[in-house]
Amino acid sequence: MEWAPEHTGTVVAMMMVLGLIVVAAMAATMAWLVAMAVYGGRGPDRPVVLSEEAGRLDPALDELRHRYARGEIGREEYLQRKIDLETDWD
Repeated sequence: MEWAPEHTGTVVAMMMVLGLIVVAAMAATMAWLVAMAVYGGRGPDRPVVLSEEAGRLDPALDELRHRYARGEIGREEYLQRKIDLETDWD
């Protein structure tokens, strides 16, 4: 089979499109991996579920988040209490 020079432009265009698809797939994979690392596999819009009972939130952590959101406690107190509540003391 002979190579026809008139098809060179088509082959180059197809290779460019294929390259862009590969780069887009790699970028999407990297974004997914970063999201999994940052959000711990639960997604940005889903809170941490600590209670195994029917997937309900831990009420103490929920109240702590509300108090922090209302400005009743500062960042340091919030973080310390959050650590205390998430630590398994058993």
